[in-house]
Amino acid sequence: MRHDTRDSLRRQQGLSLVELLVALVIASILILGVTQVYIDNKRNYLFRENQSSNLENSRYVALLLDNYLGKAGYRRAPDHEMEDAFPAASYTDCKDFTKGSAITGLKDGDLGFCIRYQPQFNGELDCQGDTVASFDDAPFKSVASDKLVVLAFRYVAGDELHGGSLECKSLNNSAPQFTELVRGIADFRMEFGIGNNDLGEKKLKDADRFIAAASWQPTSGVIRAVRYSLLLASEENQRDGDSQLFNDWLAAADSTAKTRLLAGDQRRIYQVANATLIMRNLMP
Repeated sequence: MRHDTRDSLRRQQGLSLVELLVALVIASILILGVTQVYIDNKRNYLFRENQSSNLENSRYVALLLDNYLGKAGYRRAPDHEMEDAFPAASYTDCKDFTKGSAITGLKDGDLGFCIRYQPQFNGELDCQGDTVASFDDAPFKSVASDKLVVLAFRYVAGDELHGGSLECKSLNNSAPQFTELVRGIADFRMEFGIGNNDLGEKKLKDADRFIAAASWQPTSGVIRAVRYSLLLASEENQRDGDSQLFNDWLAAADSTAKTRLLAGDQRRIYQVANATLIMRNLMP
């Protein structure tokens, strides 16, 4: 009887302390492994998501600038002379439009440009989604100068790099306000390609004749091309280590921009987009 009781007690003893500790160590290793896999996958997902957002923004900005700069100087009647279609004029936020010009810079050192063009059809929308002024849209019929669409585009640096934006407004409205088009632009550079001051000469003076948009004045020459570069930034703490792309951008930045970019870096992911656009309506 005693023998049976002793066997019964032995069978009910359970795990020893050593066995329990071994089990906990193995479980901890497994949990740590699974957690690390989760963290790595999440980090990879966030990296791809932020890089995808940068790429999407860069493509959108390129499409937008190409679309509107391609409209600059558009005339509904091919035989309508540039000087008659686009008389000299002054608008808020823009440097003066000289006679026959369809693109100019911004006032007060703002980085961007202003364009004007004849609308193609009634009901056409401007960059703020407003309908252009009504006009006679019979084929090849020209538009009076007071019906021109005049738009201003500017870059505004944000409080943080991810908050920089490209904005636009229509100068046809009585009390225009800028509307944000895209956000996430850390830095923006723009140059104007200058042609001959003689409106009859449509060629650029030489292949390297580009000056900073902020330095351009109406007396500098007619703008025949626009070259821009964008630095797009993700949210902070998305990058491990240095970014060669960011370092290359800093190497060409002025002291003010370099200070701002370094202060706001915060291990962000970057993407650069650039292009040179010829003003096709102002060329032969």
